Amino acid sequence: MTSAVLARQTLVLNRSWLAIATTPVRHALSLVYTGAAHAIEPESYQTHDFDSWSRLEVSENEPYVSTVSMLLKAPEVVVLRQYSGVPRQVLPFTRRNLMRRDEQRCQYCGCRPSAAELSIDHVLPRSRGGETSWENCVLACVQCNRRKGSKLLQDCGLRLLREPQAPQWSPIFEVATTHQREAWRRFVSDRHWMRSG
Repeated sequence: MTSAVLARQTLVLNRSWLAIATTPVRHALSLVYTGAAHAIEPESYQTHDFDSWSRLEVSENEPYVSTVSMLLKAPEVVVLRQYSGVPRQVLPFTRRNLMRRDEQRCQYCGCRPSAAELSIDHVLPRSRGGETSWENCVLACVQCNRRKGSKLLQDCGLRLLREPQAPQWSPIFEVATTHQREAWRRFVSDRHWMRSG
């Protein structure tokens, strides 16, 4: 059980208590042990250094780490003691992220086929200088993609449901829904979870 718990994600807050990252429990405990961070009890917002965290009672129904001499609660949230910045995050352009942005829907006809039946279409075709970017790529079903081919929209009679643009969510929170902790909602705005999964 300990190895699985060590791989769980912990939310990391900067010194101003803004969520900036997630990290495995293994690393979170290391940050607390070295004094770089404090563990937080989400219900009370009480902070703990390693010594006080190690003295907290561990119940059987919560995740914990077993060492040779003690049982440690797996921290769900830690706050850094020195760092107050917010790392610049750039969401990578990937098929998975495009599927999420376009809600697995053809951006021409609006149908929602299986993921295997959706392709990435360049609004301005590559053959005409179109780039692979958030602003020029959309999901298209097989039928719409065939219809469009390498034509411009005005030449094929298709219209976009919405103009493509870079997503507004942060890659900091790119954690599968099953890995998110309910306790994190106390520290992260609901808008970050709206399109998760």
